[in-house]
Amino acid sequence: MKTLQETFNEYIKYYLEAERNASPYTVRNYRADLADFFKFLKGKELTLLNEVDRHVLRDYLSHLVEVGIAKASIARKLSAIRSFYRYLVREEIISENPIEQVSSPKLDKRLPSFLTREEMEKLLGAPDLSTPLGQRDRALLELLYASGLRVSELASLTPEQIDLNSNEIRVWGKGSKERMVLMGEPAAAALKSYLKEGRTKLLGKKRSQALFLNRYGQRLPARSVQRLLEGHAKKAGIGKRVHPHMLRHTFATHMLDGGADLRVVQELLGHARLTSTQIYTHVTKGQARKVYLSAHPLAREKKDEPQDKE
Repeated sequence: MKTLQETFNEYIKYYLEAERNASPYTVRNYRADLADFFKFLKGKELTLLNEVDRHVLRDYLSHLVEVGIAKASIARKLSAIRSFYRYLVREEIISENPIEQVSSPKLDKRLPSFLTREEMEKLLGAPDLSTPLGQRDRALLELLYASGLRVSELASLTPEQIDLNSNEIRVWGKGSKERMVLMGEPAAAALKSYLKEGRTKLLGKKRSQALFLNRYGQRLPARSVQRLLEGHAKKAGIGKRVHPHMLRHTFATHMLDGGADLRVVQELLGHARLTSTQIYTHVTKGQARKVYLSAHPLAREKKDEPQDKE
């Protein structure tokens, strides 16, 4: 019989990576979440996979709550365990799936945070365009806002993926799914300037396939994008914690406020399910109110009609 570690390695290699073509980010999270679960089982002196039942799983959930793990993280860990045990049943390693009887915690519905148009304009104006790093940051910010890219997608871009003639970007998103995203003229202009001047100076005599480079001419990692966003937000006087995903939220919200179709936004964001995009409809009530007031015949004040006097 295979050991737990051997079974786990096969699940990662043959199921997650090969069959499901999961992203490195997903594989990393599943690996860490399952390792945490196995550590819990070891503490309970449970060494066989078929020894786990719904009572053990509920004990694990109670343990996670006691140590202060957030509901969203608990739900993610359960998702990893659920996937693993479905694999075990499919491969006939166990006969029954104990987690099918365990429900995920009900998550608190939180609306996505985003920047207003005024805040976005301040953020875009923060980089110093007289320096190569400032030109890079301006192009990076413009592109995040114009396209709704994930930070991982942005960090992995190469110049060959950018078509400045059609203002299109070829992107490989989650699960290596390919999609085309668009950008407007401001983003295209910022990218042209960066490619012509800033990137050339940052690259120097080095070689790199990356679009966005750090001060040493190497690929700019995603965590550095987070830091530079925080710095520019502080410089712009924005009193919010600005992060790359907030610009993705901002893109989607402003697109819907501008009248974009929900399914178009879904395609541009690379969402597999429409429900992932629908959360943004909750933050566009201002636009809905404006449309209502302008369209409904009895919603507006009739200022041109004389009022009765007593």
